[in-house]
Amino acid sequence: MTEIFLQSVSPSIVSVFFHNIEVEILRDLNLNRITEFDGFFQFISNSVSYVSWGLTLFLLFFALIFKKIELKRKAVFLISTVSISSIISLILKYTIDRPRPFISYDFIEKLSVGGSPSFPSGHTAEATAFALAVCIIYPRWYIIIPSLTWAILVGYSRMSLGVHYPSDVLAGVIIGVLSAYLCSKSQKCLKELTV
Repeated sequence: MTEIFLQSVSPSIVSVFFHNIEVEILRDLNLNRITEFDGFFQFISNSVSYVSWGLTLFLLFFALIFKKIELKRKAVFLISTVSISSIISLILKYTIDRPRPFISYDFIEKLSVGGSPSFPSGHTAEATAFALAVCIIYPRWYIIIPSLTWAILVGYSRMSLGVHYPSDVLAGVIIGVLSAYLCSKSQKCLKELTV
């Protein structure tokens, strides 16, 4: 009898416990932020589409116009990685349908765009996917450090600006990593098949 009770209660107790910790972390990040940096983090957050999609499409058009085959291959890899991360994020968002933190908790200040469901963070997934894809394509420290720093700042900005829980951001990172990994592996397989 006791085991049945513990099995039925434990998952919900654990879930509530971790959710409460997550809300406290978000409260600290959002309410104790340095407000002078709000504009910077809004800029970082808003840069995701311009960087991950805009830069990638620019590279593809440049490669097509000037017939740069290697650059075209890299641009397609970037587009594939970012697209996969976006698709996975959208499917999960509307399947799980988690309300945004500023909707659930009136003490959270919303300082950025956040209209779709909360889980996972699409901005973080795209930024992570793009940054890792760039690191795979151009494995040089002067590319890796700025790329990963930007992706980390995007994830932090989504919490600081009050539009995502920490678990949303963590899930976005995982989706971005998996997208880059899967695209990298499939690209290697395709290359081996064509050799």
